[in-house]
Amino acid sequence: MTSATNTREVEASELTEDENLLRIGQAMTRMRLLTGRRMIGRLAIQSVAPGLELSHLDVLDVVRRAEATGEVTVGTIAEMLRIDPSRASRIVADMVTRGVLRRKASQADARRIVVVLTALGQRLLSEIQAQKFSVIGSIFADWTTEEIESFSLLFDRYVSGYEQVFQARIKETDD
Repeated sequence: MTSATNTREVEASELTEDENLLRIGQAMTRMRLLTGRRMIGRLAIQSVAPGLELSHLDVLDVVRRAEATGEVTVGTIAEMLRIDPSRASRIVADMVTRGVLRRKASQADARRIVVVLTALGQRLLSEIQAQKFSVIGSIFADWTTEEIESFSLLFDRYVSGYEQVFQARIKETDD
């Protein structure tokens, strides 16, 4: 398959730095379009819990991540997803009805209600991970172990740098 960004066959070593940066930017745009369609999440929903929506997967991911640092409330979910608390409450209520989440009293403060994953929620998260591994495995099927290792380190470095640039810019605008 020919890449839409390559208009001529050129060895990477022959590209100037600007051309390499342009190619990276164009690849980022293509990847954003692919991930924007959220195909992995759609596949997971289709195979495990038809009828769920992508927003439900977002909530599941937030609950999974937030549980590692403490109890999860609807307010936590709203804050992490940057949505209105009433919207978060409606999504959580729907997920409780569907058996993906359940509410329980906080162990720290019995007056407070927290949200936890059910077995179905855990299964859905596992299916999402399996779908991700399947897609990624297909992409790297013909790569050598060394190429995969090198790419994984460089890609992580790239994403970390991307995060740092935007965190610094956000901090600049807050100051």
